[in-house]
Amino acid sequence: MTETNLSGSIADGAQPHAQKAASPGRLAAASMVGTALEWFEFTLYNAMAALVFNQLFFPQFDPVAGTILAFSTYAVGYLSRPFGGFIFGRLGDRLGRREVLMWTLILMGGCTFAIGLLPTYETIGIWGALLLVILRFIQGVALGGEWAGAVLLTAEQASDRHRGFQASWAQVGAMVGIFTGMAALTFFTAFVSDAAFIEWGWRVPFLASILMVVFGIWIRNGVPESEEFEKLEKAGGKAEAPITEVLTRNLRDLLVASGSRIGSDVVFGFMVVFSLAYLTQTLGVERPIALGGVMLGVLANGLGCLAFSALSDRLGRRPVYIGGALLSAAWVSIVFMLFDTRDPVLITLALVVALVLHSAMYGPQASFVAEQFKTRVRYSGSSLAYTLAGAVGGGVAPLIFATLQRQYGGTLPLKIYVWATLTVTIVSVLAARETADRPMKS
Repeated sequence: MTETNLSGSIADGAQPHAQKAASPGRLAAASMVGTALEWFEFTLYNAMAALVFNQLFFPQFDPVAGTILAFSTYAVGYLSRPFGGFIFGRLGDRLGRREVLMWTLILMGGCTFAIGLLPTYETIGIWGALLLVILRFIQGVALGGEWAGAVLLTAEQASDRHRGFQASWAQVGAMVGIFTGMAALTFFTAFVSDAAFIEWGWRVPFLASILMVVFGIWIRNGVPESEEFEKLEKAGGKAEAPITEVLTRNLRDLLVASGSRIGSDVVFGFMVVFSLAYLTQTLGVERPIALGGVMLGVLANGLGCLAFSALSDRLGRRPVYIGGALLSAAWVSIVFMLFDTRDPVLITLALVVALVLHSAMYGPQASFVAEQFKTRVRYSGSSLAYTLAGAVGGGVAPLIFATLQRQYGGTLPLKIYVWATLTVTIVSVLAARETADRPMKS
């Protein structure tokens, strides 16, 4: 079996090169489905870590300490991503984008389903938490190879003038996953008693994720390989050691791409993950209010991703990206004041505005990162940038937020942390060349 047809067992024996070009709609759906599944699960886990996992897997600790431990297992899913970036990044540059995307979808979907079957501390003690950590680690490895492939599936087949908009569908998929996850959580927290939710209700959304996996396999089965990769393969220009090439010849590009993501990841972790714990546990806000505010925020974020990505095609990636970072830093200065009112309208306003401003970074981010690398190492470079930034940014952000709150009590240290990471993002984007409306590096 050759390098280029390993997915035949999944794709009913179809040869990727023999397939007809997919419609823009199918390409967008194929790009979205993996990140939708990724963030559906991460949304579920994030919320469960903030709401019930401290009781289910770490009941021997006080609530705050249990929450920190739950967020620690959340961080494992990020810290393991660089392993996936190394493994699947290389495979994506050697075997093809579509090939790898089929396997990452199956692997991370299987782990999500398995989390829904896990026994808790009451049943098998600390072994339940250990199994949770193992599944999170495996899942993080798969996720480390998903994002870059999903972005390249559309970015490498888009025109120079519309690449930002086309590549942003992977980002929109994240918001679809979060919104769907939040909708499931809102339903269960509103119509299922707290006792039933803790006993069995938390499992149902994880188990239901298998439907998304089946849909994803079907939609990706009808998508051809990236045109840019096929041209490279026909020309015999594939990198023999793409990871090594990125680390030795494209280190500056890797640092720029990674740094551009850190601030946006931290802002996102604050607004979507930590805010739930802060609102419900520190302020005593009812769960449906907190979840509803985040749901509206991520819906606005998804629309903002498309709008700001299209704007970046016209104005350039750098001005839109940096504008989003500066405005996000300003909004973080007042967001706690709005939270502390405990007023549902003001809480929702704080979350919606924050996530719209975040989308000015997150939307153009997909094309910006991909455009930093040549075709022969683009999967590896984009995967490493995504996973390394996630490990030092979004992955540990909720843990750092919870620890800072426990250590200092006030909110100023949390703001300083966000400002510092956004500074890294601004400096990184300023160090990059403008890539909008230009051919990708060949």
